[in-house]
Amino acid sequence: MSSEPTPRSTRHVVVVGGGPVAQRFVEALRSRDTDGAWRISVFADEPRKPYDRVGLTRYFEVSDPEELTLGDPALWDDPRVELHSGCLVASIDRENRTVTDQFGRVHPYDELVLATGSNAAMPPIPGNDLPGVFVYRTIDDVAALRGWVESKREAGRVETRGGVVEKPVRGAVIGGGLLGLEAAGALKALGAQATVIEFGTHLMGVQCDLGGGQALKRLINDKGIAVRPETATKQMAPHHRTGDVGHLDFNDGGRLDVDVVVVATGVRPRDELARAAGLPVGERGGAVVDLTCRTEDPNVWAIGEVACIEGRCLGLVAPGNTMAEVVVDRLLGGGAEFPGADTATKLKLSGVDVASFGDAHGRTENCVEVVWADPTAGVYKKLVLSDDATTLLGGVFVGDATPYASLRPMLGAQLPGDPAAFLLPEGAGAAPDIELPDDANVCSCNNVSAGTIRGAVTDHDCTSVGDVKSCTKAGTTCGACLPLVKKITETEMERAGIEVSTALCEHFAMTRAQLFDAVRVADLHSFSDIIERFGTVPEGASSAGRGCDICKPVVASILASQGNGHILSGEQSALQDTNDHMLANMQKDGTYSVVPRVPGGEITPEGLIVIGQVAQDFGLYTKITGGQRIDMFGARVEQLPEIWKRLVDAGFESGHAYGKSLRTVKSCVGSTWCRYGVQDSVGMAVELELRYRGLRSPHKLKFGVSGCARECAEARGKDVGVIATDKGWNLYVAGNGGQTPKHAQLLAEDLDSATLLRTIDRFLMLYIRTADRLQRTAPWVEEYEGGLEAIREVVLEDSLGITDDLDAAMAQHVGAYEDEWKAVLEDPDKLARFGSFVNAPTTPDPDLAYVAERGQKRPATPEEIAAGAVDPALSGPVLVTGPTLEVRA
Repeated sequence: MSSEPTPRSTRHVVVVGGGPVAQRFVEALRSRDTDGAWRISVFADEPRKPYDRVGLTRYFEVSDPEELTLGDPALWDDPRVELHSGCLVASIDRENRTVTDQFGRVHPYDELVLATGSNAAMPPIPGNDLPGVFVYRTIDDVAALRGWVESKREAGRVETRGGVVEKPVRGAVIGGGLLGLEAAGALKALGAQATVIEFGTHLMGVQCDLGGGQALKRLINDKGIAVRPETATKQMAPHHRTGDVGHLDFNDGGRLDVDVVVVATGVRPRDELARAAGLPVGERGGAVVDLTCRTEDPNVWAIGEVACIEGRCLGLVAPGNTMAEVVVDRLLGGGAEFPGADTATKLKLSGVDVASFGDAHGRTENCVEVVWADPTAGVYKKLVLSDDATTLLGGVFVGDATPYASLRPMLGAQLPGDPAAFLLPEGAGAAPDIELPDDANVCSCNNVSAGTIRGAVTDHDCTSVGDVKSCTKAGTTCGACLPLVKKITETEMERAGIEVSTALCEHFAMTRAQLFDAVRVADLHSFSDIIERFGTVPEGASSAGRGCDICKPVVASILASQGNGHILSGEQSALQDTNDHMLANMQKDGTYSVVPRVPGGEITPEGLIVIGQVAQDFGLYTKITGGQRIDMFGARVEQLPEIWKRLVDAGFESGHAYGKSLRTVKSCVGSTWCRYGVQDSVGMAVELELRYRGLRSPHKLKFGVSGCARECAEARGKDVGVIATDKGWNLYVAGNGGQTPKHAQLLAEDLDSATLLRTIDRFLMLYIRTADRLQRTAPWVEEYEGGLEAIREVVLEDSLGITDDLDAAMAQHVGAYEDEWKAVLEDPDKLARFGSFVNAPTTPDPDLAYVAERGQKRPATPEEIAAGAVDPALSGPVLVTGPTLEVRA
């Protein structure tokens, strides 16, 4: 192929590398090159479009690796962009300005951008090439890891007289940094044991100080992951029989038996092309560039992890994206320079909140450190300040990273008010409001400032967070800045006189709380009447219509919480989400799980036998839930009424595992048996569960009751937590698990049982009436005007004069309760809904396929189905040997 330069009218830039930084470069150049002066060729060695390496662990949650693809897929359909996937560049000819790919094809360029990233570092530990040793860098790496663990699990199953016994897969991760902890979380997600081996004194040593590392260790241990700090691996030794990796030997003489090892000790820049082309490289690797990201060759640039800028390579996506923007600006005639690296990081491991930024280790001369530590809660928060304690230099947050989004953009600026106020736990005083300057970097991944977000509102007519994300790219990568983006957007809208919409959806201009009151006062009992009375007509429509997926479930919940009868009665049935519609939880294969109520976790031997017999007769997979109940999986839709009848006849009822309602009341054994118990926690838990069962609410509700201060029922992690005292009960509220866990806060102390119930009644009814759609109790309390103190005044002091109304509403709920399963069994019209096919309601779904695992069945994966590994005995229709239910029209 000719190596003549491309005509000047359309210049050609070749990008070597197909990672996130390459994607950002292409996206930025195409969006800013309005004259079409550049065409772009991208050479990626992986056989796919650029994907999110930051969220690599999500590979275990998604069904298709394509779901990790970055940006708009249409970018790669642009006629000026050509993606050569699965195609390495073998060499660079700087003199003739060409690159040669692995297939021998020669491609000319006007400008060359190296975005080759880095490889996972493999330390020279003997045995690092054994089968079963992996790195954690690409989708192919994690796919191979998953396949290995699954094969080891299969090999570890042993048939015994008592059934199938599975030997646990023992995993180890060498390296306790960001990637190492995510790899350990991946092993746990695959069902393997995980031990993190860290050479240093504590985990995440680059980001955390010793105090933060110790708090993080406790959190990681709570996830079931072991940690061995200050441990050096001497060798990886093979198993004597298989030859696969079998154990690790440590320098201190210790040993750890393993079946799989993940090495996550850092990365090394992929600078081999730069070296071969004669470009200068840094002492520790990487193509040396100046602040414009240009190498020694004026036509060759380097961005991302392969670039050695200011003497170091930066292994984070945010500075890489900044470099990409700098080169784009330079190619278009601008004068941008690299402003310096934002090294803020946030751990992405479910249930473990860790973030750091700036001088997290306090190395600045004469700096001051302000620390808040709560070892029992696993919380450690530290701010590093200038010697006069006014200018923010850095911070570390472990266990509660809530302040991170607001404080990180203030790096180098003066904090308003007392710095300690930003670290105090909820309920200990509000932190000062921060008005970020326009040049404060809000989204470091995409280099978006507070001023850019404000400009999106004032100059580009953005009137929602979604509009701002599309306009500025803020919050579109890791998402850590989204709460701050939302706050700035809404504040700027209010300042500009733009109404911040609180509408439920396009069909209702009200908030959920307003609609709740409107329905109650107007005494309406159907969606048709409600939308006719209070609905709005969307633009371009002739009427409010039939609602949408947002407002219909909300109205269904409002009607249910106001005693409007069975959720499947009449028009209400069409409003329900899938799970509510079937009174069971839909699973990944289209079957359902059935959860009978077990109040307080207390169950008789006879009840256990019934549940076991039902599960056995219907071939259901069983599991004890975190709420002390038994979940039975794999029920086909036509089997649900049969299963319910067996359970109802034995005295069970629906556990409402499918509803936005009370799920469980978890309890310890309390004073009934425990020598430490001071109150009957089981009795109280049963009373609470029977009182609030079926109570529909904006989100699911979970309770806990502990019989003493040892807190075995984990009550302070629940929406309502009750802890026994010598004088009665302490009531805690607004504790939540999930992605942003919150500890419950003390609402009242030493209550007698009657006062406790009355206080919970009022708290729940106030929440149900005023919370937003799908808002859990923790954020509701935070957003309620006046916070928890105002709620306390309402429920204990009747500050609004509504407690009689709240009491009456709860009394109505308690008096009107009926079991939803039993009501279906007694109504032929409702029963008729539960058929597998319209024309063959009792015919099993032929597409259901299962394999055996640990003595039970689970849905077969697409790969197992394709390989013919399905167990026919488990996948065929189940013969039910118990009583059957006749369904009559």
